[in-house]
Amino acid sequence: MSTIHLHRTTTATPEQYVAGLTDFGAGRSKIFSNSADQYLKVHHLGRSEADVTEGSGGVWERLHYDWSDPNRVVLTTTDSNLWGGASGHTYTFTPQANGTTDIDVVVVRSASCSGLSAGAFWKGRLKTPSRPPKPGRTRLERQARHEPGLTCARSLRLRLSDATTVSRLVRFLRSNRDS
Repeated sequence: MSTIHLHRTTTATPEQYVAGLTDFGAGRSKIFSNSADQYLKVHHLGRSEADVTEGSGGVWERLHYDWSDPNRVVLTTTDSNLWGGASGHTYTFTPQANGTTDIDVVVVRSASCSGLSAGAFWKGRLKTPSRPPKPGRTRLERQARHEPGLTCARSLRLRLSDATTVSRLVRFLRSNRDS
């Protein structure tokens, strides 16, 4: 399991940030490039929660969004073709006296390679190993024998980091606040 901690300060209020994070309309991929419109499906949308499937490039994830606490949004992975276990995101907002908001994001990634041939899925998407593979096994399959549960998460090369996504949302909110 991998845990990533991110921190940003923004002039957006927690309400503005939550509004951007929970806008599941068309064009979401402009801010969240790992949420392509053709993968986006809103199963349920309530006042302070949602059940949404998003993804891109063959990877999808069904998330339960909970924004019932105005200073915290929790995204819990409920199903995925890649992520499992305790995977999810937690956004915590701390308004500052100077009018800015501190945003702390914790991303937890636990690989779920069951039901997915990781070797077949990632073939050609990962860098070539420095030495020739053992016949009949991909790099991921060889690593999985030695590090079950960690291999998929550590071997992935995601196109867009979560830090970049947070920055994109902050820029988007700034540009729309002035209009």
